[in-house]
Amino acid sequence: MTATRELAWTDIPDLVRLETEAFPDDAWSEASWWGELAGRPRRAYLAVERDGELAAYGGIDHGGQVADLMTIAVAPAHRGTGVGGDLLTELETRAAADGAEALMLEVRADNEPARTLYDRRGYDVLTVRRGYYQPGNVDALVMRKMLSERGTQA
Repeated sequence: MTATRELAWTDIPDLVRLETEAFPDDAWSEASWWGELAGRPRRAYLAVERDGELAAYGGIDHGGQVADLMTIAVAPAHRGTGVGGDLLTELETRAAADGAEALMLEVRADNEPARTLYDRRGYDVLTVRRGYYQPGNVDALVMRKMLSERGTQA
């Protein structure tokens, strides 16, 4: 059974663990998560639970006409199940409901699964930040989707 809910303070230990698995070189720290969750209501963070465990999480910053996807990650055991696409749909829906016309994001150029999802969903690369992610000197792709454009479901 799958359920989507608001992230809670009690999720922080699981978030830190999953961040380290998903983003080993640039994982958000416990302090970062405390700060992000304190940013509500401008920041909205969701958790997806499957069979009682945290399967995915993501969040947006409601910045007016342009919202920002702050993070999205899927636990290794739940990758390839569609949970990431479902969560992205929910975040896009919430951004649009809050008045956003576009959703912006930044993704590592070497994150093929994420890039594939964003490409399928109608996100376009606006610019490249060369060598943004360190260590590794990996480029960051800045992408945008106009929320009136639905894109293909992943």
